[in-house]
Amino acid sequence: MTKPPLTLYLAAPRGFCAGVDRAIKIVEMALEKWGAPVYVRHEIVHNKFVVDGLRNKGAVFVEELEECPDDRPVIFSAHGVPKAVPAAAAAREMIYVDATCPLVSKVHIEAQRHSDNGLQMIMIGHAGHPETVGTMGQLPEGEVLLVETVEDVADIKVRDPGQLAYVTQTTLSVDDTADIVAALQARFPAIVGPHKEDICYATTNRQEAVKAMAPKCDAMLVVGAPNSSNSKRLVEVGARAGCQYAQLVQRATDIDWRALEGIRSIGITAGASAPEVLINEVMDAFSDHYDVTRELVETAVENVEFKVPRVLRVPA
Repeated sequence: MTKPPLTLYLAAPRGFCAGVDRAIKIVEMALEKWGAPVYVRHEIVHNKFVVDGLRNKGAVFVEELEECPDDRPVIFSAHGVPKAVPAAAAAREMIYVDATCPLVSKVHIEAQRHSDNGLQMIMIGHAGHPETVGTMGQLPEGEVLLVETVEDVADIKVRDPGQLAYVTQTTLSVDDTADIVAALQARFPAIVGPHKEDICYATTNRQEAVKAMAPKCDAMLVVGAPNSSNSKRLVEVGARAGCQYAQLVQRATDIDWRALEGIRSIGITAGASAPEVLINEVMDAFSDHYDVTRELVETAVENVEFKVPRVLRVPA
């Protein structure tokens, strides 16, 4: 039987970013240096395939520091942690390695600097997301107010409208965040923003590639985890940019072939914590069902690399 023709548009950049790459490398190097088990507080990155792979090598994933023994190393996830966490690890004289993405650490430093200058912080982010929890936990309770939507801006109660600054979660939708920032600036004209926007280069680049690809596609799949903020944003950006069917899949087995019946083109991208092996798996699945012609939609080239912490670069 002849397979129907399909144009497969592949977004570039897609998949792993430098912060995720570094975080995974940190766990692998810690296992090499100290042997198993190495404890990791929270999923190192939001991807089940990656986490399961590291678990098989001897990483033990926990939600809280209390679950870790004193005599084994612990790693903090790429999303960042509240200040209280490394302080508690130091008090217990634990070996700990901070795998917080350097771009998230930059937001932490920014928040502290504004607070030191007497400004109350407003954070644009998603409640409960580990990155938001980590950033808000850099300052005492009440010093960081959270807004998730434009509507939230009208309701927040601030200490002094003339003494405010804002930071953002690094994995948000660029367009949604711009609307919230505009609402903050309209309500609080004196509010201080970051020197350079907090949304990271990888989030921005992946969203731009989706915007370029979406209008060409009958459907679009984003390879990523359901708890991955940047992956979910890519689905929203694709739908908003004109792709009628945009869905998140963890891997090829999640593809809803019935929903894709009759398509002539598909766009494929992946969130910043999705490995290339899963993207290839999805593309191979389409090659099994269709006569595929691949086209790359490239909007940026990434060559960012972050060093791992020094403790892992020196012999045990």
